Amino acid sequence: MFIKKLQIQIVFVVFIFFPSFSWSNTTIIDLIKQGEKLIFIRHAYAPGNGDPKNFNLKDCNTQRNLNNEGIEQAKIIRRFFKNNDIIIDKVLSSQWCRCKDTAEIAFDDYETFNALNSFYDPKFAKNERMQIEVLKKFIAESKIKNNIVFITHYVVIYSLLKTNAQSGEIIITDKNLEVLGRIKTLN
Repeated sequence: MFIKKLQIQIVFVVFIFFPSFSWSNTTIIDLIKQGEKLIFIRHAYAPGNGDPKNFNLKDCNTQRNLNNEGIEQAKIIRRFFKNNDIIIDKVLSSQWCRCKDTAEIAFDDYETFNALNSFYDPKFAKNERMQIEVLKKFIAESKIKNNIVFITHYVVIYSLLKTNAQSGEIIITDKNLEVLGRIKTLN
């Protein structure tokens, strides 16, 4: 247990003081394979910022969506998990189409979870505190055997983990939301 905590602390210190440092994917894969990890993924690449003024949650045509690069990025995420035989208990996604598309391409089977929805737009900003509380409660009450994947947005990841995330970036944490590692899927 001491060695595991020391390893986690070293990872944390390395990322704070050497942000350009990248653990080898093998080390991160081993960490994920131990199970009991939370895996946060910012949706794959969808050009632009925010959503159009006519945004409608139920109509993907009114949203910012994955382009070809984003679709390929979601396929890279799929291959990463499949090729490394990483076991996932559950995949949860924001209700936004770009997150659902990332989830469908990368994992096939997923459920939507509105606590993962974006609150970037001013009309949703009032939901931030409540969503983060719901998400933290869900995590605290979850019985994680293997791993849980959360596909969400920059603002949710930043609000919850206090770290930035690029499109399609995979961020691995423990149940206490300490960042243990990250994998970038685009250069």
